[in-house]
Amino acid sequence: MAIFLTGSTGYIGSYVAARLLEGGERLNVLVRAGSQQEAAERLWRAWQIHFPEFGPFAEHLRERVTVFTGDVTLPCLGLEDAVYGRLATSSESVIHVAATLNRRSERSCMNVNLRGTMEVIQLARRAAQLHGLRRFSHVSTVAVAGHRSHEVVSEDRSIDWERRDYDPYARTKKFSEHMVREMLAGIPITIFRPSIVLGDSRRPETTQFDMARAFAFLAALPVLPLRPTDRIDIVPADFVADAIVTLHRRNPAAHDVYHLSSGRDSQTYLQITRALAEARGSGKPIFAPGLEGPFGGLVNFAAGLGSNPVSRGARLLKVFWPYLIWNTVFDNSRVVAEMGRKPALFSSYSFGLLRFSREHRFRYPYREWPREAGVLVP
Repeated sequence: MAIFLTGSTGYIGSYVAARLLEGGERLNVLVRAGSQQEAAERLWRAWQIHFPEFGPFAEHLRERVTVFTGDVTLPCLGLEDAVYGRLATSSESVIHVAATLNRRSERSCMNVNLRGTMEVIQLARRAAQLHGLRRFSHVSTVAVAGHRSHEVVSEDRSIDWERRDYDPYARTKKFSEHMVREMLAGIPITIFRPSIVLGDSRRPETTQFDMARAFAFLAALPVLPLRPTDRIDIVPADFVADAIVTLHRRNPAAHDVYHLSSGRDSQTYLQITRALAEARGSGKPIFAPGLEGPFGGLVNFAAGLGSNPVSRGARLLKVFWPYLIWNTVFDNSRVVAEMGRKPALFSSYSFGLLRFSREHRFRYPYREWPREAGVLVP
């Protein structure tokens, strides 16, 4: 039996996969690809940050990973009946990570976050009918809390159906949580809501640059249109993956919803900029909160100026801007109690992350499939 993991080629999914494999688990993974070999090459690209040497990756793939080539948005995950049955029969639990973070596209969010979650739920129900399902873990987001300002939000007070959502991503993830609860009655479920996942506390390397680019854009400004005492809830990817894997394995878990966040320990912009200034030996920026409105207009203008580094940074900042100025953090006392530790502070690893991002021009130096490896899977 294996854990069925969706989103294994994505950022958080790759961390969860690596953590599970290092712990000796067997995995069923769904990969959108035209062949097993293409799927294996996609996994190598996604997982090589965790397995720098090809040998250990290949051993994991051969010995403990079963690859199903399909698509979460298609009926029966795009699998033939016999293959779908084999996936259901061999999956003892589910960790559903797959999602689109395209906050500007309603269609993309509807297809992946809603239709995709529906199809994974149907697979879980099939597995439960065949042999029972130990747990269904669903990775959501703190963004389901909708419009907030200057708050500390607990897990049980996040969902408010009368509150406006920031974007299609938040809206569809909120309804996905609702579907999981309504359609998996009787099956143990755990919902994980990460806050802003940015970087790895153990190393400067990353493969996810959207938020890093937005932060680099801000870090280069001598004047910041932000309130210095506002807090921003950032959590490293390694803590998120550790929490998901640890609590997915735990029977029973103490709660059914966890904020994977920095919570009340979230740092202020002043604390973060001081740490960056000290690390790079430069002056600290000036904070000018009164410029928040004009700066938002400038970002909107720059985002439409074609394709150049400034406009690309502005487009990303435009998407994330509401989450940067809401001064809202998400209580993490549940996960801290369960894990017995807190996530690393962003200031402890932010300089290395931004330096790596800039030095590599916001691209990870991927290595291609080794020629000498040939075709690893049929």
